[in-house]
Amino acid sequence: MQVSGIILAGGKSSRMGTNKSLLPIETKASIAHVADELKKCSQQTMVITNEPAQYTFLGLDMFSDRYKDMGPLAGMEAGLHYSSSDVCAFAACDMPFIDQEVYRLLLHSLGSHDAVIPVYNEKMHPLAGIYKKRVLPQIQNLLDRDQRKVRTLFRHINVRYVSDYKGLPAQMLERHFFNMNYPGQYEVAKRL
Repeated sequence: MQVSGIILAGGKSSRMGTNKSLLPIETKASIAHVADELKKCSQQTMVITNEPAQYTFLGLDMFSDRYKDMGPLAGMEAGLHYSSSDVCAFAACDMPFIDQEVYRLLLHSLGSHDAVIPVYNEKMHPLAGIYKKRVLPQIQNLLDRDQRKVRTLFRHINVRYVSDYKGLPAQMLERHFFNMNYPGQYEVAKRL
């Protein structure tokens, strides 16, 4: 299965007060950790950003939103549009500890579904899911009608929700689904 890994780096980081994707964790930027892990389970890795100059150090293909100022769903639209694969694994830039093993499990769960959405601790993580390129028209239809919520998409496509991670270690899952939006969460990330 050909897979594109797509990093969504379009947020304004207003709660963090600075670009969270560039915050250092250990010796490199948070987004570099995301990129390194996605590369392990995809054949093409790209960044969706409206500020490409900030991410040239990654050496990845970069694309901007085609629907401007319309949030994460627009980032997903761009990723699916520019992907050369029929299957796309998404990651938000504020999830520095993603693990390829979680993505491999989700990819294995895809089957004939349009998308696989992970659920962890009873919380859905749509920006860390797997989507088939064929959902692109449904996303475009929503954006054309100014409907920006990612979850609205799930009413129009065949989704598989995964909450059983089949023996993957609890610590791996805790780290994988950790995201940092606030300065306090960044302080936690530096200790993880």
